[in-house]
Amino acid sequence: MEELIVLEDVRKVYKMDGVDTVALNGVDLTIKRGDCIAIMGPSGSGKSTMMHVMGCLDKPTSGRLFWEGKDVSRFSDDELANIRNKKMGFVFQSFYLLNTYTALQNVELPLIYMGLSAKERREKARKLLEKMSLEDRINHRPTQLSGGQQQRVAVARALAVDPVVLLGDEPTGNLDSKASREIMELITNLHKEGLTIVIVTHERDIAEYAHKIIHFADGKVQSIEEKSWIKGGIE
Repeated sequence: MEELIVLEDVRKVYKMDGVDTVALNGVDLTIKRGDCIAIMGPSGSGKSTMMHVMGCLDKPTSGRLFWEGKDVSRFSDDELANIRNKKMGFVFQSFYLLNTYTALQNVELPLIYMGLSAKERREKARKLLEKMSLEDRINHRPTQLSGGQQQRVAVARALAVDPVVLLGDEPTGNLDSKASREIMELITNLHKEGLTIVIVTHERDIAEYAHKIIHFADGKVQSIEEKSWIKGGIE
């Protein structure tokens, strides 16, 4: 498979009150197109920082980050934003929906920056919400939706830009077990449709949905667990 994201000896150091805090300590990792990967590790292990770096939300202190063969390590903020807006879909633990907007309007948001007309935005957002089985909730605001429904709106919004990779940072962290299972089954189906998936989690049962589990600790990759099966059946 084609290499999509490559990290070479990536370090990330934060300076806090004059003290260096090492979040990433020489990470080497390759994400290939079509992968479905879970990144596991305890709190403070650096796994979320790594996702922020590979998602071009943060720059490495040293080392190199390649996106589709291009070294983006020293790209400007505008250049990194261009990659994020066109290539990636993000799903976070806290949903980050605008409470004054309906589900439809929340999904439309990233499409505004793509220059689509109002009619085109509404049509695409509606289809994505239907894909999430939320056709009867399109005019509801986040406060009128359950946690699982809010996360499905967030997934629809992430898909609006037709990303090549979906990055999830603890996407089930605020959900009960039933809603977590529904979200992961949804994400698994997106992978079957060809989307590359990378999810950060500290929950083993969530990681079991992935084809590969990367174990992270002390700011670096400790081991990579290749799987011939995924939760729900044999591949």
